[in-house]
Amino acid sequence: MTKQANAPSTQNKGAPTASPPPPAWRHYLWLVALGFFVVLFFIVPATNSQTQVTLNYSKFLSDVAAHKVKTVTIEASGVATGTLRNGNEYSTAIPPQAGQALLNELEAHGVQITAETSGTSFGSEVLAWLILLSPFLVVGYIWWRLSKGASGRLQGALGVGRSKAKVFDEERPKTTFADVAGYEGAKLEIREVVDFLQRPERYARAGAMAPRGVLMVGPPGTGKTLLARAVAGEARVPFFSVTGSSFVEMFVGVGAARVRDLFAEARKRAPAIIFVDEIDAIGQRRGGAMVVSNDEREQTLNQLLAEMDGFDPATGIVVLAATNRPEVLDPALLRPGRFDREVIISLPTLPERLAILLVHARGKQLAPDVNLEVVARGTPGFSGADLANLINEAAIFAVRADRVILSAADFDQARDRIILGQREGSNVLIPDEQHAVAVHEAGHALVAAYCDKADPVAKVTILPAGQALGVTEQFPLVERHLYGEDYLYDTLTVFLGGRASELVVLGQGSTGASNDLAKATELATKMVREFGLSPALGPVGYPSGGSMFLGEGGNAFSSRPFSEKTQALVDAEISRMLREAEERSISILTEHRDAVDRLVALLVANETVDGSVVYSIAGRTEPVAGGGVTVAPDRTPSTLETTHVATGKDIEGR
Repeated sequence: MTKQANAPSTQNKGAPTASPPPPAWRHYLWLVALGFFVVLFFIVPATNSQTQVTLNYSKFLSDVAAHKVKTVTIEASGVATGTLRNGNEYSTAIPPQAGQALLNELEAHGVQITAETSGTSFGSEVLAWLILLSPFLVVGYIWWRLSKGASGRLQGALGVGRSKAKVFDEERPKTTFADVAGYEGAKLEIREVVDFLQRPERYARAGAMAPRGVLMVGPPGTGKTLLARAVAGEARVPFFSVTGSSFVEMFVGVGAARVRDLFAEARKRAPAIIFVDEIDAIGQRRGGAMVVSNDEREQTLNQLLAEMDGFDPATGIVVLAATNRPEVLDPALLRPGRFDREVIISLPTLPERLAILLVHARGKQLAPDVNLEVVARGTPGFSGADLANLINEAAIFAVRADRVILSAADFDQARDRIILGQREGSNVLIPDEQHAVAVHEAGHALVAAYCDKADPVAKVTILPAGQALGVTEQFPLVERHLYGEDYLYDTLTVFLGGRASELVVLGQGSTGASNDLAKATELATKMVREFGLSPALGPVGYPSGGSMFLGEGGNAFSSRPFSEKTQALVDAEISRMLREAEERSISILTEHRDAVDRLVALLVANETVDGSVVYSIAGRTEPVAGGGVTVAPDRTPSTLETTHVATGKDIEGR
């Protein structure tokens, strides 16, 4: 299987776009300023005024005669204010006719007299007007900055352009490389980066240079972020953690400003490590001149490219990044000098799954019948996150049974819960449906038992779970990464075994085979279009494309790189393969009709039958590990509405 590099695009870059017009909401700022002015006009005088007792002139004279007045301040306007001897303040109006007689009386009764000119001070007037006009001044400044196209600088001044990275320096995560089971090669490469930053002189003697960046790619849940946390826990240098989505904002230029601020902070603390999670949010491939693109995203990516390898190189800074969509990343981001290393974090193998289970089983009490190696063998295609969830679900089942010790049955129920969904007692089949489901599952199980290259049968059940009415579980004994043509044809035969059993025993098909047909058609399509296993079409390949780790995620037939005549030939070959597989299944079940009836009766009576019983009924030796059976690893279980669930993803020639 070869991979052909694409030639670089020769299209010219598009002309830079013009600056966006000022936002329309700036016209409403004047109304906001006017509202603040009105509020301040009434609040400012109220804050300066003090609570006073108003006395008429007669009352004022009587209080003076009674020695109740302590001080008096007489203004030129005739207003008098002062303090009474009980501490209260007062105000009164003095008539102009009072004259010298009033002053003599005040002196006679020991009142302190002060004279003031009318009006407030100049400083008070200026301060009051500044407060009143401050809304207009602020709005005018914002208006001017927006009109001059300085929105980016304004946002930076308000803190919008600052990086949102978390800095782990003194307080570090407790996760270390010891908590990451398996992936020894990936840990070795990343550990070298940490060691280079801590002891650069060791590598300088050999003339080695530190890698600028390490890109971790792999399916979701395989531990990319966990490895980054382990780096933060192991490293004795500052560690900056940020997500790719935190750079993208509504305003153009904010993402680039945050990238600049992030690297500026990292340079101050160099040597340092920057971790960008989900880098595909800002690192997607840039569009050409005729492609509508996101200007903010492209500016952010351009700034990241310049910071990682520009005129001002970020010495002493290593960038770690994680993504599960490497096919969408810009080629300029992946070249050496920016991301020098690409570390593949794939789904764990059997020994790695066992090591991961041992890590997550710490602190939990396991019953003597629990064999984690058996659990690991029964979870092909599970990621690290799936295995952690498996142990957690097993613990939940133990709690439901009012136990603190996890048994092997808890792990079996947890695995079925993850693969199929929750079993509900309300979803009870009527007798006719139960018999039909037993016939269907018996066909899957016996066809798998009689096909030498098919995955071994582990368990057959007719208990409904989720959308599945029944389940035939097949688990591989050994893990391989190449699939022979014999295995693929046997898999097609097993897919159609349920429908064939219905035709042989019941004389008609049912809707229970809908998902079997869909899976079989999908596999046959790959065999014809991608694997070159059709004699009529020949050794040609038309891959459907799609994401490397997230599935195709769309219609694979939306764009065909071949003619209508070739499509007709592809359809004919797919139909031929499926018909031959169905005829083979019918032939096997017709030849062993007694075994079908015995297994159906046993399923109706017991609802669940172990794989060893299936092989005993079929008169075949149960396959054991190391027996040379061709099996399919890397397959994740899915919840199906039909009665056959194969624990695996689509088969691909990897």
